[in-house]
This record gives sequence, structure tokens and C-alpha cells, in this order.
Amino acid sequence: MADLLKLLLRVSEKAANVARVCRQEAPLFQLLVQEKTGDDKNKKFVQDFKTLADVVIQEVIRNDVGAQFPEMVGFIHGEESNKFQNGLGECVTVTVRSTEEDTATLLATVLDGDLTAATLLARAIHQDPVTINTSTDGLTVPLNPSELGIWIDPIDATSQYIEGREEVVEDGHLSPSGLHCALVLIGVYLRSTGEPVMGVINQPFNHKDPASGSWQGKIFWGVSCSDINVCSVSRPKSLTTGSQPLSVVLSSSEKQAVKETLALLCGPEKLMYASGAGYKILCVIQGLADAYVLSEGSTFKWDSCAPHALLRALGGGVVDLTKSLECDSDVKVELTYHQPYSEGKGADRWANYGGLVAYGDSSQLSIIIRALKGKL
Repeated sequence: MADLLKLLLRVSEKAANVARVCRQEAPLFQLLVQEKTGDDKNKKFVQDFKTLADVVIQEVIRNDVGAQFPEMVGFIHGEESNKFQNGLGECVTVTVRSTEEDTATLLATVLDGDLTAATLLARAIHQDPVTINTSTDGLTVPLNPSELGIWIDPIDATSQYIEGREEVVEDGHLSPSGLHCALVLIGVYLRSTGEPVMGVINQPFNHKDPASGSWQGKIFWGVSCSDINVCSVSRPKSLTTGSQPLSVVLSSSEKQAVKETLALLCGPEKLMYASGAGYKILCVIQGLADAYVLSEGSTFKWDSCAPHALLRALGGGVVDLTKSLECDSDVKVELTYHQPYSEGKGADRWANYGGLVAYGDSSQLSIIIRALKGKL
């Protein structure tokens, strides 16, 4: 299973390269955006966009993992449909072909015959990334690929990716919005129980190279299986010192009752806001916030699976908020990833309907659950 992790690290960086290439071609990028409709539309937003970058990234990951681990084909799930409508109204099914030239030919049909742009994308898809400085040597995981499934969020915080603001981020602070919030998320779960056991988070727009002016990324990963808990991130200092008061990150659209309750618990200065569900959980992983609270069912399995695995490796987790409020405050009802919501349609079948709390420390989770009881 160390081989699977190495593959996911590599394909996440390939995906990040695709995301960067699409942003570098501004005129092209405007042509790639189309609004989601029907059952695939996220109800939280007035406008929710699918880009060709989303679709291409998802299919790159699905193709590469399926090629090396054929027993996982059929259990590699993503946020996006791989159908894309071009300017002529033709519906094209986007797949990765066996050669760069064939992939470019297919993409050109999406891009209204723009073979130059299609070739640029195809090169990013088929080009292996440079060596990734992430050591997984000596890691063994007692799992078989036939036991596992994968959730892919090709670009979490798509609206931030589309808008493309380049925010300046100070050390030790989170980024409320902008390209930093756009992430590639690949989560691995057990088919039998739905437990998240492995996660890769790639932040394609982590920092700009001062010499070239080009964006550089950063990769985070974690494995949590049986008694094996390994993460590329050290346990956040705030979790080792038990510092108070708590700091919590929220969505700006969070319910007023939740904002007011947590402001009393944490203090207004410790209540922060950021874009992207995956990024907000990454803030907890990095210790930039102690917890992320969301009271609505506006996130999905592909948003939370990868970062959930990293938090588990660090001793934390992601719980269903509604179910946790119904239980004793010390009972943790962790999210699982293997079963759809039977009454949902389209993307909603995989929503985290009860809301969530991502936490780094169980005692802090208990404090938050106790504070929110009777408030929702």
C-alpha cells in the first residue's frame, strides 16, 4: 500500500500542474467555465462552476490509479461528471487516451478546435512531475487495494480557483480566500466500514517562486490504519500544549446562532472565516485553527475524505455534527464514506447531511459540542 500512496502523491502533483496550466492561459480559462445545473448543482451557491480543469484532473487520477491498481476500477469516485459541453453545444466525454497526441485530439473537440491549447493541456496530463520531496520509505500498511475506494475532489474551492485572487498570507495565519484555498483532494477509504485510511492534499498555489514568478505547490499526506498513524505534518503545537481559548474556522455563510455561540466560547478574535471545506480542514491539520464547524449539509464525501484521514493520523477526526449533538458530548460519531444517502439525488446522495466538526483534539471537540447543544 506504500505503492498506492506514492502513486497518489505523483498523480496529485500531475493534477496540480494541470490546474496551474489552466490558470496561466487566461483567455482560454474564460472559455472553460460553465455553470453546473440540475442534480449536480451544489445548492449552497447561487453559481457553482465546473471547469475543464476539474474534469481533466479527475480523469487523470482515475486513469493512473486504475492502470496500476485495476482491482480499484469501479471504486474511484469523483465530484464531477466527465461530460463537457463545447461551444457548439456538443457533449464530449473527457477521458485520458493512451498517447499525448490522442488526448490532445479529444480535448480539441472540447476547446472548439483550439489544438494549441489542447496540446498544452495534454502535455500536462501525460508529463510525469519532477521528483516529489516526500519520503514514504519504510512505510507498510496492512491493506489490499481490493478493500479500498477513493474519493476525488479535483479542485476544491472552485470559485476561488476561478476568481484567482493572489492573497498575501502571513506565517501562522490562514488565508480567508484566494488561490491558497484551492486544493486537489484524494481520499482513500475502506469499502467495508467507510473509514478514511489514507489522504493526499495538494495545494497547487502555495507560494510564488520569486525568481520565475511561477506558482509552486505543497503536498500534505497521512495514513491512519489499525495502529499505524503517519502524517507528513507534525502534530500542531496548539494540540500539544492545550492552549486556550479555542480557535474555530467557519464559513462566512454559517448560521448566526452558531457564530454567536462560538464567539462567546472562543472570543471574537478567535473566530475566523475561510473559503473551501477542504482548506478549512487543512487549517485544523496545520494548527491554524483548533476546529472547523459547519452546521449545514453543504459539503460532500469528496470534500472531507482526504483531510479526514490526515486528522485521524494526528489523533483528531471529523464528526457528524447533528448526530454528535444527539449523543453524549463524549461520543464521537465520525463521518464514513462508503454509503450514499438513499433519499438524495445526484450529488446530494453523497452530502454530509448532518454538518460536521473537524477537530484535532477530543477534549476540544467535547467543549464545542457541549456549547452548541440546544442552539441548533
